[in-house]
Amino acid sequence: MEHIRTTKVEQVKLLDRFSSSNKALTGTLYLTATHLLFIDFHQKETWILHHHIASVEKLALTTSGCPLVIQCKNFRTVHFIVPRERDCHDIYNSLLQLSKQAKYEDLYAFSYNPKQNDSERLRGWQLIDLAEEYQRMGVPNSNWQLSDANRDYKICETYPKELYVPRIASKPIIVGSSKFRSKGRFPVLSYYHQSKEAAICRCSQPLSGFSARCLEDEHLLQAISKANPANHYMYVVDTRPRLNAMANRAAGKGYENEDNYSNIRFQFVGIENIHVMRSSLQRLLEVSGTRGLSVGDLYSGLQSSGWLRHVQAVLGAAVVLAKAVTTESASVLVHCSDGWDRTSQVCSLGSLLLDPYYRTVRGFMVLIEKDWISFGHKFSERCGHLDGDPKEVSPVFTQFLECVWHLTEQFPQAFEFNEAFLLQIHEHIHSCQFGNFIGNCQKEREELKLKEKTYSLWPFLLEDRVKYLNPLYQPQAQEFAVLEPNTVSFNFKFWRNMYHQFDRTLHPRQSVFNIIANMNEQNKQLENDIKDLESEQTLLPGNDALRTIDSSNPADNRYSEYAEEFSKPDPAVVSLEYGVARMTC
Repeated sequence: MEHIRTTKVEQVKLLDRFSSSNKALTGTLYLTATHLLFIDFHQKETWILHHHIASVEKLALTTSGCPLVIQCKNFRTVHFIVPRERDCHDIYNSLLQLSKQAKYEDLYAFSYNPKQNDSERLRGWQLIDLAEEYQRMGVPNSNWQLSDANRDYKICETYPKELYVPRIASKPIIVGSSKFRSKGRFPVLSYYHQSKEAAICRCSQPLSGFSARCLEDEHLLQAISKANPANHYMYVVDTRPRLNAMANRAAGKGYENEDNYSNIRFQFVGIENIHVMRSSLQRLLEVSGTRGLSVGDLYSGLQSSGWLRHVQAVLGAAVVLAKAVTTESASVLVHCSDGWDRTSQVCSLGSLLLDPYYRTVRGFMVLIEKDWISFGHKFSERCGHLDGDPKEVSPVFTQFLECVWHLTEQFPQAFEFNEAFLLQIHEHIHSCQFGNFIGNCQKEREELKLKEKTYSLWPFLLEDRVKYLNPLYQPQAQEFAVLEPNTVSFNFKFWRNMYHQFDRTLHPRQSVFNIIANMNEQNKQLENDIKDLESEQTLLPGNDALRTIDSSNPADNRYSEYAEEFSKPDPAVVSLEYGVARMTC
């Protein structure tokens, strides 16, 4: 509260960036310890969490007041006109302080209290058990074992304690390999395909330079290939562009030399680094947020931003993994530079294509815990949770969610969850309301004692599970289904509900999924009404069984009307079913 100079300002105007008539809502602006709140004259409330604020800009004074523009990490843009410049200056300075916290303990998660006791909070954290997940995959087994080499984070601080490695890989081999890999992130198991006996493994780039080699690292990769009895050849997928990897060799890093490793096939897939992705998204937001652009200019701007091309590259790399496993029964080793950005994207998406479990609500939570949280994606740095280096901020996880959204668009019956589920997860990677995405690795989260001091997001999402269900989902058809997306460029489109979900004057598009969900609810209600009417008939005097409908009886007439109405085919439903059939063909 010491950062708040003004708690309330009246007669503030809220502008809409896409309104051509410059219509503004007038209301009162409040500043609290956690939120910025605007209440307009209709009593509609707009809440903005301080942690969601990416930037605040105070523009030059005008005749109508002092403009204040706020850009948020969840892509909300708000433009206030504050009557007095002094009030605007106070709010501006307060928001600068409140949106950039200096230490973890000042984040919202450490003060958020949903009125749960300690045992309820602990149960929430125990909801996802990664040991159970690996057992579901079929490990440990005769070829893979749980290693205690990193039990005290001595080998790699950014890896989890529990790591699965080939059974024939000894501890000296693991330690030697870790010394040869950037940040000590040696090759470990990410996903095991039980029927193919093939593995997706992950690591960081080798410290090979132009000629260096490591026998322990070579033995570890050979152990991974031998752990697959179906195919002893394995793919090593470097997610970087070739030029980037070659440039790293000058700094003593680089990539694997096929001449030094037996039974490997090396491949680049060309995903750009975090800095390119950050700039690309910024250009996308600038183009999509420009008022009055023609369709041609908008399309040209979206294309020049390169964002959809990058999304296409990430998803294309995941397809490479899935095809290697399914068509060749081959194991795959994936890495980028340090193994926590592009590697997490490709490994998790590859697993999603291969395994229908990850396309369920709970399974998707497990996937995020496994390949992102557990394996040390730097959420705090990439999301800018603390006041740190802005060059470390990048939309890596946002890009992953967008890839998943594109998959749900291509395969509308394959996912149990809907778009709202992805948007809600994205909302909370930046909100700092829950402890899941705070910190950069498991070791750091343990030191922060997040399980003792904060709450997990997953039980709160499961409480509202009905809101996140996809009405088109067909679980029986997904049991062994492997997704094979088409990654040609015209299949990638602008995600309007991610980047423009808060813009009130844009023409709202009706969601097919929402329409179908509403119709399903209406049908259930009609079915319940019919059951109630049938129950009423059995209780009529002198009738122990369901009697013949009597048209002179008001209750029977009511039943007949419901039955007749329920039996009619709804034209909207017929049209939707036809549309869905076309979508799935």
